[in-house]
Amino acid sequence: MYSFTNPKIVIIPLPSHDFDPTECAVPWKILTQNGVKVRFATPEGQVARCDLRMLFGQGLGLLAPLLAADKNGKAAYEALEQSHEFRNPCKWSEIQAHVYDGIILPGGHASGMKEYLESEILKKIIEDFFLLNKPIGAICHGVVLVARTLTSGKSVLTNRKTTSLLARQELLAWGLTKIWLGDYYRTYPQTVEGEVRSVLNSQDGFLPGPMPILRDHPLSLSRGFTVRDQNYLSARWPGDAHRFGRDFLEMVKN
Repeated sequence: MYSFTNPKIVIIPLPSHDFDPTECAVPWKILTQNGVKVRFATPEGQVARCDLRMLFGQGLGLLAPLLAADKNGKAAYEALEQSHEFRNPCKWSEIQAHVYDGIILPGGHASGMKEYLESEILKKIIEDFFLLNKPIGAICHGVVLVARTLTSGKSVLTNRKTTSLLARQELLAWGLTKIWLGDYYRTYPQTVEGEVRSVLNSQDGFLPGPMPILRDHPLSLSRGFTVRDQNYLSARWPGDAHRFGRDFLEMVKN
């Protein structure tokens, strides 16, 4: 565990509902276990609700072990739900970048994510974190929100290196479940990777990483994949969450 003279404070904004439980709870657990204080924010300061299908695998049938949270993700989320900070969020509009030492942007793909991914309030906050050169971490669909954040008329990712949920991951999950879940796995007609790539000056700036087959876990961080470019860290899916959390901790503690 790290020891901080002045405790670091990280903010995690969430939508009202439908965020991915693993992508939120695992980084939270890693940070708090290492002495970082984590605060949460929602649109109106109400307690957020995760995407229960991603927590329990409801409606996923035989695909649940592949697509839903594993035991590490579930355990982290159960602990998160009981925490004082999660149960007492502030409003998005109350976030001030200069107060915090970093921001984490979890993902999620169900329809409730749209208020988050399209929020002008959050885009302005993310811009402020970039301007202050403070640590910014985004995973999965969280990268879409960063890509949509503009400064001087261009995406903050225009000249950055990044990863995100891969198109092949998104389309495979959608293809396997569309008969009974419809477009549950397609938040927008354009894939996450497609939108993120569209804002980059160079396609070399998008790094897909190795084939995402196995999820990482506390004893096997090498299964996870992240991309760091200065004060910005990105990851692809819940299977990168432990690596993402540890790498973000390194950014915050320095």
